[in-house]
Amino acid sequence: MSFNTISVVGLGYIGLPTAAMFASRKKNVIGVDVNQHAVDTINRGEIHIVEPDLDMIVHAAVTEGYLKATTSPEPADAFLIAVPTPFKNNDSEVPEPDLSYIKKASEAIAPVLKKGDLVILESTSPVGATEQMAEWLAAARPDLTFPSSNQEPAGEKADINVAHCPERVLPGHVVRELVENDRVIGGMTAKCSARAVELYKTFVQGECVITNARTAEMAKLTENSCRDVQIAFANELSIICDKLDIDVWELISLANRHPRINILQPGPGVGGHCIAVDPWFIVSKTPQEAQIIHTARKVNDAKPKWVINKVKLAISDFLQANPTKSAKDVTIACYGLAFKPDIDDLRESPALNITKKVAELHSGTVVAVEPNINKLPSSISSFNLSTLENAKENADIHLLLVDHKEFKNQTNKNEYRIDTKGIW
Repeated sequence: MSFNTISVVGLGYIGLPTAAMFASRKKNVIGVDVNQHAVDTINRGEIHIVEPDLDMIVHAAVTEGYLKATTSPEPADAFLIAVPTPFKNNDSEVPEPDLSYIKKASEAIAPVLKKGDLVILESTSPVGATEQMAEWLAAARPDLTFPSSNQEPAGEKADINVAHCPERVLPGHVVRELVENDRVIGGMTAKCSARAVELYKTFVQGECVITNARTAEMAKLTENSCRDVQIAFANELSIICDKLDIDVWELISLANRHPRINILQPGPGVGGHCIAVDPWFIVSKTPQEAQIIHTARKVNDAKPKWVINKVKLAISDFLQANPTKSAKDVTIACYGLAFKPDIDDLRESPALNITKKVAELHSGTVVAVEPNINKLPSSISSFNLSTLENAKENADIHLLLVDHKEFKNQTNKNEYRIDTKGIW
């Protein structure tokens, strides 16, 4: 059975590029999102996110009639769910994953499902989420049969095929990596996997590697947890070196000259929708066993507090050197708000959270330099955006948080500077 119409539920940083790639291969694609602004923007042939080359692909797909966006699901042959998987608002030491968006997406597409359809969960999820999604779909459509974890091989005969196929792309390179990267295909049955491979081979040039749904879920979590542990080592090393009066950047450069050592670079923390989030999905499922992963999360989550303390010390040093001034007279410039270099994505950004906390604690002026956004989110009023030139000229304390390309060629020899990325 061919896939003539494909529906992508969730048109964010992953869903929209994925929908655009299918549409670029002359497939009819229906994008679904609860955000009316996003839907209207896409239907104009424009995009509501920043991702290189995506605007041209979306414009062409909409103009040629292969891509449209809507707020309500319509019948299709394959449904890809790419909605957020945040945490519940609780005060526990280990955050609990919130699967309500997946549940709502499942309940939304259930009425339009028909025999032979394929449903793929792309959202990064804790182990077992794909099976849970299949249960929600089955509850909503008792007239159809769905695969379950305990009915192999009978599940091969299910009316609906279900799989988990996590995205593995880097913001800023999504369009290229969606095509070139290998893809993990975790079907709930062998038939589900085969159908998912058939779908992704529409545009994926990398290898589609087949496994089961649970292993596919764990693969994505493992990749990002490994990175988190490696970053935690670098961040902890930077704190140790600061206490011992050692240049951590020189130290890492020297250590990395060993042929079997590759220490990552430290920073102000870990952000984004993957590395700062996915390890908690493992910890929440196996809290007693995930000792190193849990510790790495705590190390990286504590790094912003260390940076903020550095800012407090800089303010104190500045006031001691300038006794005629008060804290209200001190202007602090924070360079970078995104969670990584050269993108506009503020999700789970330690740089943004540090800047907000500094503005909350400091009685003087705080400005931010973020060359990838034109305006701050409406929820932020404690600081303003500034140009790089104004910040360099007028600020008393300079806090480098993100190594955007605009900052790399700048020299800042100001005595009161905190460089969390080692580029000044």
